[in-house]
Amino acid sequence: MTSHHACEMLVFLSVFLILYTPQCNGGSILALPLDGSHWINMKILLEELHARGHNLTVIRASTSWYIPEKSDLYTSITVEMAVNYEDLLDVFLQEQIKVQREGGPLTFFKLTKGLISLLSRGHSLWYDAIKHIFDDQNMVQRLRDSQYDLVLTDPALAPGVILAKYLKLPLVLNVRWITSGEGHFVLAPSPLSYIPVPGSGLTDKMNFIQRIKNIFFHAILLFQQKFLVDPVYDDMCEKYIEGGCDIISLLQEADIWLFRSDFVFEFPRPTMPNVVYIGGFQCKPAQPLPAELEEFVQCAGEHGVIIMTLGTLINALPKELTEEIASVFAKMPQKVIWKHKGDRPSTLGNNTLIVDWMPQKDLLGHPQTKVFVAHGGTNGVQEAIYYGVPVLGIPVFFDQYDNLLRLQEKGAAKMIQLVDVNGHSFEQGLKEVIHQESYRQNIQRLSRLHRDQPITPMEKAVFWVEYVMRHKGARHLRTEAYKMPWYSYYCLDVVLILLSAVTALLLSIVAVFRFLCCRRQRKIKTKQS
Repeated sequence: MTSHHACEMLVFLSVFLILYTPQCNGGSILALPLDGSHWINMKILLEELHARGHNLTVIRASTSWYIPEKSDLYTSITVEMAVNYEDLLDVFLQEQIKVQREGGPLTFFKLTKGLISLLSRGHSLWYDAIKHIFDDQNMVQRLRDSQYDLVLTDPALAPGVILAKYLKLPLVLNVRWITSGEGHFVLAPSPLSYIPVPGSGLTDKMNFIQRIKNIFFHAILLFQQKFLVDPVYDDMCEKYIEGGCDIISLLQEADIWLFRSDFVFEFPRPTMPNVVYIGGFQCKPAQPLPAELEEFVQCAGEHGVIIMTLGTLINALPKELTEEIASVFAKMPQKVIWKHKGDRPSTLGNNTLIVDWMPQKDLLGHPQTKVFVAHGGTNGVQEAIYYGVPVLGIPVFFDQYDNLLRLQEKGAAKMIQLVDVNGHSFEQGLKEVIHQESYRQNIQRLSRLHRDQPITPMEKAVFWVEYVMRHKGARHLRTEAYKMPWYSYYCLDVVLILLSAVTALLLSIVAVFRFLCCRRQRKIKTKQS
């Protein structure tokens, strides 16, 4: 082939590649995630968006313990935070565990006080961080010049929703929890007669006393939002947001809610068209285990494996409880893989492998795994459903009790309160979940229901993020009900007017009859005289 022909062929191939290479229509996303387990699932969504060609910018705190500053996945913007929130969380967790183990009539109030104090501190820290962004004109200009297509945030704390409003960008929420409670309660009709409030420990079947309790817990959340959360951000809304704002209205203005739940897990309830259920979106078919771990699992034989982890935040339970749990594991015929970072228990058996980290999803998806001992975090519960592994739950704080309660109601889990956990109760619970076949049958039925979807939860999540990009928002899916006064929302003004009209009509009729009766009586008296 001559050099002339070679050049022609090279040009032809270049044109062909230009014409037929798929074009990347990537958008630009500004993400403001939360740390800890919230970051774990946000990162999985960001990885999928990055793989589809989208450019990502992540705002992180300087004291972040999970969100790295440098990443091939995103460009980071680091904001200064005065206090390491992980340290605050550590102190909070230890205090919560101590209070629950001690028990007593004031336990609820002590736990609630500790939780409210932690959340208030978290809001204050992020308030200061975001205020620094707003006061830095160079940073503000950089954000505006980047021409982001949307803001993606976790609204358990409020800075992301305020930033979206300030930049006038569409807002997508990766959500289950908001600044005060569960997301549905500020968005969709939520009758307290059959929709349990988080923290109440109730199901969707409530008697009269339970409905009173449900209303009480709802009042606590309203109080928390009105008097503890809103005041933190009031001056920011007044100073930086044209026309002012409040956090609940900003949440209600969000274009899409990517809701980390589904109705295989959740109790049935009213919802809205801009709520997209992506429960279990982080789950994928299990991958092969590392060779050493696979060998350990296979050594279990027909008895199988127990796995135990209390999530990303709890490193260890109190020492005496850890010793009791280890002694129970030592008696079991199963092999045990236990994620534990505290002191090595002296009662540990040869069948138990202590690890700092475990490939949780791959272990849950392994056919040898018989039971999952867990704290009941949203991620772990959804993964247990996806892989069909029954759960022995030990809830510690936040949403964990409510999560495990839902699984327990469906016959797929057994829950032991932290105050009740000891060697005997733990052993009995473990044996019950392993040997009563109904637990495995029920969780596997939930797994089949969860997997039977036309598209995967991750595909749904990515579709709706890109949908908001394509259409510059999703206003047509948002209700305007939140703009109505409460008395108009419940039609109390209509009822009042109708009652007034009916009352006026009835009074008019009575007045006419009285007038006619009086007139007739006067005529009779006149004739008689």
